[in-house]
Amino acid sequence: MRAFGWLVAAMTVAIPLAANAAEGIPDAGKAKAASAGCLICHGADGVATANGIATDKAIPDLAAEPDLFVQFQLVFYRKGVRKNTIMSALAQSLSNEDIRNLGAYFASLPAANAPLPPDAAPEQTELGANVARAIHCTNCHGDHYEGVDNIPRLAGQREDYSYKALRDFKSGTRTAVGAAGMADVVQPLGDLEMKALAHYLSRLR
Repeated sequence: MRAFGWLVAAMTVAIPLAANAAEGIPDAGKAKAASAGCLICHGADGVATANGIATDKAIPDLAAEPDLFVQFQLVFYRKGVRKNTIMSALAQSLSNEDIRNLGAYFASLPAANAPLPPDAAPEQTELGANVARAIHCTNCHGDHYEGVDNIPRLAGQREDYSYKALRDFKSGTRTAVGAAGMADVVQPLGDLEMKALAHYLSRLR
């Protein structure tokens, strides 16, 4: 019942933005991202590993994340559905128009495509690929893990961020909005499987 109530509340605040998502202007979103300080952590090109100064490896890349996903998360931070000291404070300053523009901007950026270093843990990559197939990640996240509508891109995402997200979903610290509850999806996974899945996804291009 608690999870259902959370879902209703989240959809109540997010659906009005989703209906107007097409109104977002990427150039306006870029200007807002710069003035609000988004690029300090998430990178000038939306890739934290390339141009960001984030020492916290659990800060995600936002380049090529679906427009609606970015919008939904910002609304959740603004409403307190998701909690993070920096993001919650930043989201309070954003208007609905700002959020639409930021969604459009980050969705317009190309995904990270820097050459990958040699795989230091090929056994993790293999296990992660098997886990992804077993829990049917592509059913929601797209055939190439590119993200769909309000469901995030996973391909190439920072390994530490994906691992933290999986742990948070399993513990109930974070709840997803989508066709399937992420807590249920990841519940059978142990720490080894979650680490392997994050490693595998981080190496996809």
